[in-house]
Amino acid sequence: MEDVPTWNFFTPNAGLETFHANYAVSNCFHHRHFTQLILVQSLGFKQLCLDIVLLHSCHGQSHLQIKHSFHWLQTTLSGYSPFDPVEFSGKVYVPGQANNCYIFPGFGFGLVMCGAIRVHDDMLLAASEALAKQVADEHYGRGMIYPPFANIRKISAHIAAGVAAKAYELGVATRLPRPADPVKFAESCMYTPNYRSYR
Repeated sequence: MEDVPTWNFFTPNAGLETFHANYAVSNCFHHRHFTQLILVQSLGFKQLCLDIVLLHSCHGQSHLQIKHSFHWLQTTLSGYSPFDPVEFSGKVYVPGQANNCYIFPGFGFGLVMCGAIRVHDDMLLAASEALAKQVADEHYGRGMIYPPFANIRKISAHIAAGVAAKAYELGVATRLPRPADPVKFAESCMYTPNYRSYR
């Protein structure tokens, strides 16, 4: 492994020209910092897919506009703020929303559901894996790297089940017996907004 402090690049983009990335993450507010030159250099002029995740919440100051990610190169993009769908070459693409509301409600629900007494990194990984499994081929075909947020109850149930299963595996779950079907158990524990009719 190379020692990063010894790298000596004389231009801002020299690192991109040398080390071709497959994944780019931004977490600050520099307006449209991901230029066409930077993205093409990151890709290294290869026909690969560059995944871009914009983690800041200011839509107008985004590093990159969604339309550019498709017009400049083959890529998928997700942002903390919602982006409108974009049409490119006769096909509609839907950018994902990289928001913590995907993970944390289901994660906390899973902890409560199994009575976890500790939280391990592996449980967060289990939550991430459960989220990834909710992305179907049809979603990938539309440029999505997250499942539709309209399915958040189903997504949260699967995340809760994955977190609880990992907690039982690690021996930090206290609610016994362990449910035979954790997804169904999670769904049964969910609040359902059904109200009694008085008229």
